[in-house]
Amino acid sequence: MMATTSADVARRAGVSRGAVSQILNGRGERFTEATREKVHEAARALQYQPSIAGRALARGSSDVVIALIPNTTFGGNLQDVFEALTDELAKRGLTLVLRLATPSMETLDRVVTGMQPRAVLSLTPFSTQERELLAHRDIMAIDPSTTARSDLNHEIGALQAQHLAERGHRRLAYAHLRDARQDPFGRGREQGFREACAALPVELIGVVGLDVDPVAARAALEELGQPGIGVACYNDDVATALLYAAAAAGWRVPEDLAVIGMDHTPLSAVTTPPLTTIDYDTASSAQAAIDSILVQLGITERDATDDVPEVGLRLIARATT
Repeated sequence: MMATTSADVARRAGVSRGAVSQILNGRGERFTEATREKVHEAARALQYQPSIAGRALARGSSDVVIALIPNTTFGGNLQDVFEALTDELAKRGLTLVLRLATPSMETLDRVVTGMQPRAVLSLTPFSTQERELLAHRDIMAIDPSTTARSDLNHEIGALQAQHLAERGHRRLAYAHLRDARQDPFGRGREQGFREACAALPVELIGVVGLDVDPVAARAALEELGQPGIGVACYNDDVATALLYAAAAAGWRVPEDLAVIGMDHTPLSAVTTPPLTTIDYDTASSAQAAIDSILVQLGITERDATDDVPEVGLRLIARATT
């Protein structure tokens, strides 16, 4: 079945294609209410969808919102967030396009110039250069500073430290993914972990980085030193790798090595022993981003007394701590 065109709508409504274009692109003031209604009725009956390119040309921007995905492990939590964003924005006539983030300003400029998005959403804070580029192109920039009241990653690191301390672990460390491209939220989590450690009766013995493979995991465990360590891990993958290394070295968990992950992945429930981890409310995270986008695009309004939705964290305490 061929897609409906503006010519089809024009024939059904008995008007010109120019009239269809102007009315459906919000510039139909000079037409009578009856004419506008005929065009909208014809478009609904024929299930007509104006082309993104045509609307972008007419308005100077498209109905696209670009979401920049950091080069990280795309787990179920992120998938849930983007599915909710896609559905909610579609109800407002907006199309969410996922794009892998890169450090290249030239690449970002080429993407936004070609697609002319209404906004660009990033899960990590924009750099000064990125903000300047988007401002120069007159494109709205939305990042965590506008979609949440607090620094979620800072809270994650702090919660990990507090839980390890509450379980009686006194020598603590933080474990990143070695490849910084896969560890975009690690800096904030480590900072929250460090600050929490400074306020607790614990000793921060170090920070390690590892790839999720047997050799790197064993090397990281050796770098941590003697048994009797509690480790906050960037995510469940890192924690699982350290559990493997502990088993290979004959260390007991959690007596010799305690680990806490992040993301509450399905794998976390079937490790040996089951992994302590942190879950977060993806529905609240998605709603915060949606609300911010709609307010900043002028589609909805936010009362000055309204709170930005807070994203809740939930500790899943299991046997590894």
